[in-house]
Amino acid sequence: MLTVLGRATSVNVQIVMFAVAELGLPFDRQDFGHVHGGVDTPEFLAKNPNGRVPVLIDGDLVMFESCAIARYLAAQYGSDAFWPKDTKARARIDVWAEWGKTSLYEGFTAPIFWPGVRLAAKDRDEAAFVASLKRFDGLLAILEAQIGDQPFICGVDFTLADIVNGSILFRYFDMDIPRRDRPVLRSYYDRLCVRPAYRDHVMVSYDSLRAGA
Repeated sequence: MLTVLGRATSVNVQIVMFAVAELGLPFDRQDFGHVHGGVDTPEFLAKNPNGRVPVLIDGDLVMFESCAIARYLAAQYGSDAFWPKDTKARARIDVWAEWGKTSLYEGFTAPIFWPGVRLAAKDRDEAAFVASLKRFDGLLAILEAQIGDQPFICGVDFTLADIVNGSILFRYFDMDIPRRDRPVLRSYYDRLCVRPAYRDHVMVSYDSLRAGA
């Protein structure tokens, strides 16, 4: 059984748990971080010296960094469609998984989610917030163009690229923010929402992260 150390409200933990559940792997997730604490103990720091979640334990393997964990799970337990053995086919998926973490995630979490949810309105730089929404919409345009008329980001098969990018979209569509009408992206998001793994591990309330919570 896999052990995942990290709170359910962490998007980085959600990336890992979405992958775990899609792959049908037995797991024990334990709450660490934020209100749960525990990340500054010697025991936790021995597993991740950065003192951050998630941490994966699979037998004698201990890992941190959500996308590294997700790639390991895909390689170790995933089907050829989810994470191809052919290196060129896998690279096409990995490009979009990496883009999801380095571009989509970075364009949303700190500049939009944190000020939109974790800061009181009086503490928010509204002009910067609006500019961030505009920049993020440009990233969504790139993602929408990639999806096109395909069911998933890299074609007909659900892959690791959908795990990473999809984990960010719940909060984007759930937040009370202006959004451009993007029917391709909305249809893609609706397809994610019917997946049990997505509902259970990504569509998680973030009320505990709100300002004043």
